[in-house]
Amino acid sequence: MATVINVEPLIKLTSEAFYQLCLTNPDIPMEKSPQGDLIIMPPVGGESGNREANLTIKLGIWNLQYKLGQVFSSSTIFKLPEGGDRSPDVAWVSQEKWDSLTLEEKKKFPPVCPDFVIELRSESDRLKPLQEKMKEYLNSGLRLGWLINPQDGEVEIYRAEKPVEVLKIPCVLSGEDVLPNFELEMDING
Repeated sequence: MATVINVEPLIKLTSEAFYQLCLTNPDIPMEKSPQGDLIIMPPVGGESGNREANLTIKLGIWNLQYKLGQVFSSSTIFKLPEGGDRSPDVAWVSQEKWDSLTLEEKKKFPPVCPDFVIELRSESDRLKPLQEKMKEYLNSGLRLGWLINPQDGEVEIYRAEKPVEVLKIPCVLSGEDVLPNFELEMDING
C-alpha cells in the first residue's frame, strides 16, 4: 500500500521541488498528488512486475508497427495539468503531443497527460486510490485508460466524458480510436 505524506506544514511541494526530491532520492519511487501530498510507492512482487512488463512489451510492439507515438514505462513521471506528478504503470503519448514539447521538457517530467494509460492493481494496492488516480488522468486530458484489477477479475475502462465501463476477465480490450488496431486479450493470468 502506498504511503501518503502531507508535507504542507513544512514545505509547499511544487512540481520543481518534487523533481529535485526525486533526483536526490532516485531509489525511492514517488508521486505527488494535485494537493501536494508526497506518495511513496511500494515495490511490486514478481507476478505484478511480470504482468506490467508484458503489458509494456505488447503496447511497445504495437507502437513499433504503427509509429503513432511514444511508450513509457512505470519509471516515467508525468507533470499533469491538474497539478499531480504521476507515474502510470504503462503510458502512451501521441507523437503530435510529444513533438510539441521542448527538449528540456522531454528530459524532465514531461508536462503532459498521456493519451493512454494502464494501471495494474498489485497485491499491495487499494482499489479506491487507483480509481481516483484514473479520474485525475481523465481530468488532465486522458483519452483512454485501463485499470486492470486481477484481484477482482475486472478491468475498468476510462474514457473522456463517458461513464466508466467494467468488463469481467477474460475479455478483449480495444485501443479504440486512440490506439487503432491495438487489442489486448485479458485472461486470469494477466
